[in-house]
Amino acid sequence: MWYKTKKLINLSSFMKDNFSNQAKLYAKYRPVYPQVLFDFVLRHVANKDTAWDCATGSGQTAKELAKQFEKVFATDISQLQLDNAEQGSNIFYSVQPAEQTNFEDNSFDLVTVSQALHWFDFEKFYTEVNRVAKPGGRIAVWMYSLLKISPAIDQLINNHHFGTLEKYWDKERKYVDDNYASVPFPFEEIECPAFEILFDWTIEELEGYLDTWSALQKFIASNKYNPVDGLIKEIKPLWKGDKMKIVFPLHLKMGRIGKKS
Repeated sequence: MWYKTKKLINLSSFMKDNFSNQAKLYAKYRPVYPQVLFDFVLRHVANKDTAWDCATGSGQTAKELAKQFEKVFATDISQLQLDNAEQGSNIFYSVQPAEQTNFEDNSFDLVTVSQALHWFDFEKFYTEVNRVAKPGGRIAVWMYSLLKISPAIDQLINNHHFGTLEKYWDKERKYVDDNYASVPFPFEEIECPAFEILFDWTIEELEGYLDTWSALQKFIASNKYNPVDGLIKEIKPLWKGDKMKIVFPLHLKMGRIGKKS
C-alpha cells in the first residue's frame, strides 16, 4: 500500500495555484529540463524503486524519472495541470499538496521538486519529506532563472519582469530571483554543478512562454490587456533570423535525507 487513509485535505490552505488557468500553455511552452540534470541527480540515488515528483505540473520530470524508477508518484494541487500532464504506465498522478500527502512513511528513494519549491511552506514540506522518504533517500530541487537571449532583448524582458509586472509577482518570487540562495534546505547538501537549459526559439515560442508567467495573468485581470503584445513588438526589430538561442540558467540543490531513528 502506497497510500494511507487520511481525512480530506483542504487544498486552499496550502500551496498557491497560479497555473491552472493557463495549464495548456504551461504544458506547451515551459522549458524542458536537460538530460544532464537528470543524469547527475540519478547518479546520487542508489535504489530506484519509487520516486515522488512533487508539484509535478506538466509531468515532464515525472516522465523522465519513470524511465529509471519502478514507480513514480506525481502530485499537484491543480487537476487541470494533471489533465495535461505526460502519461506513463508507471506514473501515478494525484491531487495533493506538498505539505500533507496520504503516502505511507518510508516510501520514496527520491523526492523531486521542479520550479515550485518557493511556493511551499518550507517547514511543513520538509517535515513531510522526512516522513515519506526512505532512510538515506535523496531530495533534489531545482529552478531556472530569467532567460537570456541578447543584451538588448534581455533589457526589454528585464524591464517587463521587474518593471511592468513588478507589483503582480507573489512575494515568493524573490526566492527565484536570488536563485534559491535564501531558500532553507535542512539536508546534508551534495555539491552540484551549474546547468543550463538551451533552446532555439522562434519569436512566437518566446511569446508563448512569456504568456505563461503567473504575474502576467494577474496583470491582465487588473488591466484588461496583455503587455506581452507590446513587448513582442519591441523585440521584433532586434530578432535575428527565424530562431535565436535562448539560455535559461538552471540551479540545483540536492541533499541526503537523514536516517530516521
